Amino acid sequence: MLSDRQITSRRLLLVAAGMSLLGIAGCRGPAEGGGGGAAEGAEAAGPPGPGAVPGSADPSPPAEPSPSPSPSAAPSPTAAPSVPPPVARALTAAETRPVYELDAERRVVALTIDDGPDPRHTPTVLALLEQYGIRATFFLIGENAVEHPGLVREIAARGHHIANHTWSHPDLRSLSESKVREELERTSDLLHRSTGKVPTWFRAPGGDWSSTSLKVSADLGMRPMAWSVDPRDWARPGTGVITDRILKDVRPGAIVLNHDGGGDRSQTVAALKTYLPVLIDSGYRFTAPPG
Repeated sequence: MLSDRQITSRRLLLVAAGMSLLGIAGCRGPAEGGGGGAAEGAEAAGPPGPGAVPGSADPSPPAEPSPSPSPSAAPSPTAAPSVPPPVARALTAAETRPVYELDAERRVVALTIDDGPDPRHTPTVLALLEQYGIRATFFLIGENAVEHPGLVREIAARGHHIANHTWSHPDLRSLSESKVREELERTSDLLHRSTGKVPTWFRAPGGDWSSTSLKVSADLGMRPMAWSVDPRDWARPGTGVITDRILKDVRPGAIVLNHDGGGDRSQTVAALKTYLPVLIDSGYRFTAPPG
């Protein structure tokens, strides 16, 4: 029979052995998980997957954590590139002089429309030009263009030429060079922002050219365009008078002046409806002068 002392000694040995086994199991747990770090291994511990050998170590070495990029290595934000302003094209000496007509050997007419855009008349003029498949040149006033940007974009979208007719329609002969430059440059900048196209033609209000305005327009890369047929429609002489003057004076290579802004242009619109089909039936084709 065992004594009390022997029984106590055996119990102590059994407790010590159990503690040793628990310690061994605790040390083997993370190694069997195969994780990269202690926290990751403890969270991922679970039953071995299919084909895994219980108690075996992962043959691949644990992945090392990627170093965090230092602040200096982080890419710095890059500002969006600014769009450079358009470069004015250089004109020849001949291109700096006003153009009054096109090639007289061809049966073509250039239709030019001044003083718009105007919400009352410009849409009707655009509809007429589309009906007859005519491409025209619109000499726009900056003050009107800034008030009706949608019309400016529509004129350009329909394939017509956008041209510069100054900002406020002044008599350029009485202005200094700096004022003339402001009138033309401000208008060109606006039309470029509105349509993405740089105006390449300029017309002085009233056809009142000056050496200063011709110099400034050349500096801005714009050729001056005058006209050869003026029905004086701006004076509202009557639809019949406007029509008769145009049909009487038109000839191959003519540049015709009409207006869609600056006042009541209903007579001009009515005259367009009358004389455009007559010229087309007479064999004329309409063109916009090249830039």
